[in-house]
Amino acid sequence: MLSQNAFSSYSYVSSENRALFLDEIAAEIVALGDDLIERCCLETGLPEQRIIGERGRTVNQLKMFGELIRNGAWLEASIQTADPNRMPIPKPDLRRMLSPIGPVVVFAASNFPLAFSTAGGDTASALAAGNPVIVKAHSSHLGTSTLIGNAIKTAAKKCSMPDGVFSMFYGSGKTIGQALIKHPCVKAAGFTGSTHAGRLLFDIASKREEPIPFFAEMGSVNPTIILPQALNKKPKEIANSLVGSINLSAGQFCTNPGLLLIIKAAGYDNFLDCLNNEISLSEPAVMLNNNIYKSYELNKKLSLNEPNVTLLGQPKNIKNSLNIAIPSIASVDAKSFLKNPKLSNEIFGPFSLIVICSNKVELQKVIEEMEGQLTASIFSDNDEIADYTLIINSLKQRVGRIIFNGVPTGVEVNDSMQHGGPYPASTDSRFTSVGSAAIKRFARPISFQNCKDEYLPDELKNKNPLNIWRTVNNHLNKEKIKNL
Repeated sequence: MLSQNAFSSYSYVSSENRALFLDEIAAEIVALGDDLIERCCLETGLPEQRIIGERGRTVNQLKMFGELIRNGAWLEASIQTADPNRMPIPKPDLRRMLSPIGPVVVFAASNFPLAFSTAGGDTASALAAGNPVIVKAHSSHLGTSTLIGNAIKTAAKKCSMPDGVFSMFYGSGKTIGQALIKHPCVKAAGFTGSTHAGRLLFDIASKREEPIPFFAEMGSVNPTIILPQALNKKPKEIANSLVGSINLSAGQFCTNPGLLLIIKAAGYDNFLDCLNNEISLSEPAVMLNNNIYKSYELNKKLSLNEPNVTLLGQPKNIKNSLNIAIPSIASVDAKSFLKNPKLSNEIFGPFSLIVICSNKVELQKVIEEMEGQLTASIFSDNDEIADYTLIINSLKQRVGRIIFNGVPTGVEVNDSMQHGGPYPASTDSRFTSVGSAAIKRFARPISFQNCKDEYLPDELKNKNPLNIWRTVNNHLNKEKIKNL
């Protein structure tokens, strides 16, 4: 396999040269100019400004991973020097660091044709860690994928990277995707998509003769809790923020607030009126493709047909046009919600369900019954949140990120981001698919015991030639190791 042959050399390419490669990919993407923007808009129906912004995110995260590997701290280099006089037995010299894992398969996502696709975060983090990447292109934006794929190959050639450091396949996920996961040379995979497809591929990866890690980001309804005082004092402000988030890019975000939790208290009716007014003024938008649109309409219809679910509001002026998603908000009482597991399912699109709780105890019960989620949001007024510590503690066990007085859409890409949560939000809640920590999915630890200095990787040598941060005998520093 071409990628496996590339791994034998690419895994030894210096961090600096890998960083230059990532920087060159970013430059080649920018050089595509308007051709990329026009093609992406044509294939996805997303507006130009959204694609321009997403291109910026894609370029910046490539550069971020370049800076990360130049720094070297991500390797978690740890050194315990020998002590031959230790009793009752001598202490060996042990040196540990993270190392590339092997060829990585990346499944491009439909809803982020740049930032979660061909040169998205999965690809950037896997390449940064020293692994060749094989992308399964998404059928929704094949032209965009080809433009980006060619940009990566051009960058690889300019930077003298080994043949096979990047490859891309076109075709159905059922055929091509499953075959890639089953291939014995593949050592890990990254996926963003539905729970059904993610779980199917995860099971294949787990049942291989040599099981491999499969990092999938899947379904999430991202519960948003509006506490009573906030609901009563800032109904218009909160309603405006929520509807904007629900309908952003036709609701096609993994962090879309699909579940709103409120307590029936003072101001409750006014808040619902504000939500209804905001959603009635919202502008319907086109969805990514016809299959996603049909799935949204079907799942919305099924939810609205469930017992005690009531449509609260939707836009007044509904246009009959191809793949236009109608933003909708519905409501249900907490008792009915708790009895009906179907109401907890994600509806991918601009839809949100309000769960009306009678008191704090019922709100707590709803949260305790939830599956794993990517995010949870809490709107509170001043110190109101102090009376809901049990709810915060429950959320910490069920989500990867908690947002205070804000909406979950808009994912910052940096060292502190956690984009992943307990199953089914992701298949491994210990890792993130966004931010610099995403690189750790595609690396494994290796230790060297009593190895001569000249045979050690540069990252672990006594003189620290790369000048990286290391933990030496329990102290973090960049110093050389002397007097051995």
